Amino acid sequence: MGDAGPDASLCPFGRPLRDAHFLFAPTHTPLNHGSFGTYPKSVQNRFREVQALSEARPDTFVRYEYPKMLDESRSAMAEFLGVPVNEVVFVPNATTAINVVLRSLRYEKGDVILHLSTVYAAIEKTIQYLIETTDVDKVNLGVNYPVDDHVLVSRFETVINDAKLGGKKVKIAIFDTISSMPGVRVPWEQLVEVCKREGVLSMVDGAHGAGHIELGLATARPDFFTSNCHKWLYVPRGCAVFCVREKVQHLIRTSLPTSHGFEPLPREGAKIIVNPLMTAKSDKSSFEALFEFVATIDVSPYLCVKEALKFRKEVCGGEGNIMAYCERISNEAGRRIAEIFGTDVMENSEKTLTRCAMTNVRLPLTIGNGPCEIPEKDTIPVAIWMTEILAKQYDIYLPAFIHASAFWTRLSGQIYLDMGDFVKGAEILKTLCMRAKNGEYLGGKSKQ
Repeated sequence: MGDAGPDASLCPFGRPLRDAHFLFAPTHTPLNHGSFGTYPKSVQNRFREVQALSEARPDTFVRYEYPKMLDESRSAMAEFLGVPVNEVVFVPNATTAINVVLRSLRYEKGDVILHLSTVYAAIEKTIQYLIETTDVDKVNLGVNYPVDDHVLVSRFETVINDAKLGGKKVKIAIFDTISSMPGVRVPWEQLVEVCKREGVLSMVDGAHGAGHIELGLATARPDFFTSNCHKWLYVPRGCAVFCVREKVQHLIRTSLPTSHGFEPLPREGAKIIVNPLMTAKSDKSSFEALFEFVATIDVSPYLCVKEALKFRKEVCGGEGNIMAYCERISNEAGRRIAEIFGTDVMENSEKTLTRCAMTNVRLPLTIGNGPCEIPEKDTIPVAIWMTEILAKQYDIYLPAFIHASAFWTRLSGQIYLDMGDFVKGAEILKTLCMRAKNGEYLGGKSKQ
């Protein structure tokens, strides 16, 4: 078991912290924090407090109290990220923020969107929708991990230049801080620098960024950045920060959905649309006003940011303690599980892929048509079967997935986990791999 650092007054990380501060069912083994996150009891108390305030005086809260509380959360988040507060707003999730950006841009023939093949699936579908409905096209940079950072950055730059030579223009490039499947650290800071040199807009999908790794946004300064706060920062779902540099805020014309903050372009004879909230006009920028009220949703998660940051500092000893423990337990668990499986951890020669709190371990399964191999057509069904069996029969969530023609599992290190949690999950997953080799996922049917 690890601990929270040199301060003996802090609650030890691992099982003691889980029991004292988190809300998991006693039998549940949560090894997949990266998907939906969770939050401690103190944040839950704040969450309920805000909801109670809202219900006590709904109109007063939504119209007058909420905007002030939202500004406090925005200020706290801006300070945490090291960026100006007028560049920070909240949206329900990173997918929404990226959709806002991609759907706000105006595309011409020859414009392309550049993304890595490991882009989050919902974003790839968004790009496909835009291809169907606008003049934009895409360039998909194929990435089969493990790959060294310098190789990826070089290929990224080459793709942009090749597009130019082909008469195309990379309008915007999208890339992760840490990709989802596989969960590896991406050299996003270097990719931002390439975008700056080449005159390409940069959209950083930091869904796994805030609270997970040191971001250094004040130095990197991408054009657009988003990060889910409900994953690694311990804020309730759904809450994501959306940062847009002031110099490109004019490109963001609307929220999604379009709401009261939208300002139509002046047109002769156009009707003035009155804001039904009937609140005094503020001195906020157009960008800030766009996202202050976006239809009627539960905004309580946005107002829990300060409480989450307080928990991280006062209970956990600060960002350094949290990040160091999560990365260490993830890496150590990866090596231990690779020993159990007799396989290996996904890592490059520069040792940068695992500089985060997620580690990918290859499963003891091979893809092919030989005895005890999984046919290509069955790879996705097998991954689904193993993940579902783990969750429903063993109360363990540990995802299986396919990357570069191999089966993998992704571990998420967290302050509420011990090595024993990972070993428990791995040993059961190993037995499921053996069952898959015997075709049990087919329910007795032939693999042929």
